[in-house]
Amino acid sequence: MTFEPIIPFAIFAVVAVALVAARLVTLRQALAATGAHRRRALARWAAMTLVVTLLLLACTRPAFTATDDDTGDRGSGANTNVFVLLDRTVDARSDIDALLERYPQARFAVITFAPGPALTWPLSQDVWSLAPAIDAMVPLPPGDPDRSDAAAPGNILRYQLIQATQQYPGSQNLVVYAGAGAPGAPDTRSSIDVPADSVSGGAVLGHPADGAIDEATLRRIADDLGVPYLDRRAGGDLPALETSPDAAEATEPVAAGARTELYWLLCLIAAILLLGEIWLSVRELRQSRVARRDVLS
Repeated sequence: MTFEPIIPFAIFAVVAVALVAARLVTLRQALAATGAHRRRALARWAAMTLVVTLLLLACTRPAFTATDDDTGDRGSGANTNVFVLLDRTVDARSDIDALLERYPQARFAVITFAPGPALTWPLSQDVWSLAPAIDAMVPLPPGDPDRSDAAAPGNILRYQLIQATQQYPGSQNLVVYAGAGAPGAPDTRSSIDVPADSVSGGAVLGHPADGAIDEATLRRIADDLGVPYLDRRAGGDLPALETSPDAAEATEPVAAGARTELYWLLCLIAAILLLGEIWLSVRELRQSRVARRDVLS
């Protein structure tokens, strides 16, 4: 079993301690009851404590990883972070789907831009959930060229690379930029500035936006990232990504064992218990209102 926490461990520990302290405070209230009321109060306290525990475990994203003699971590993208910079005015879904299939154990982050840059998908190994999200990203019509900037996702990418280096020491970072180069935009010569030696490989994929593409801008972005430019107007299979020599072994695309996520099962059990508590609370509220009405009448 493997774990991929959705938040840094330090923050997770603080939240967990705070929730445990809160549950201990409510335990005193449950113990204050007497007789049958005490047993019911303790049972409900235990159920809600289990809900909190299940949600905390879900935040660690536990999963079973199937492995066999012919598959392994080496060629699956294990310990690899793939940052996808997606221009929303182009249709690069087939290329991104190919990346998801090629690196099934890598962590993926998606930064979209045009109209504005945004971290659409934080760095996560949940490839299973990312695939339908990518399929839903239909291309948008190009906006005002004067407000377009092919280097718009640069700042977000920079901070994501820094965070990934701190959170996953020793991991490799692949950057895949898919866009049109903001054709028709003013030549402001903006660039993407990334930390030194933070990009292990990747590619800039040239896709047209409404039939237009600015290859000069895309090649300049490829130089900024230190990755090759690939013209994808003709479609076809996505070529292998170029990587630095020390990253080639970890990121070489070959078959790998599947990762079976368990967080959804933990959340489902927690939801069932929570629905039971809501039903009991609503029933008690109705009974108290009926009793109050009888007293007043």
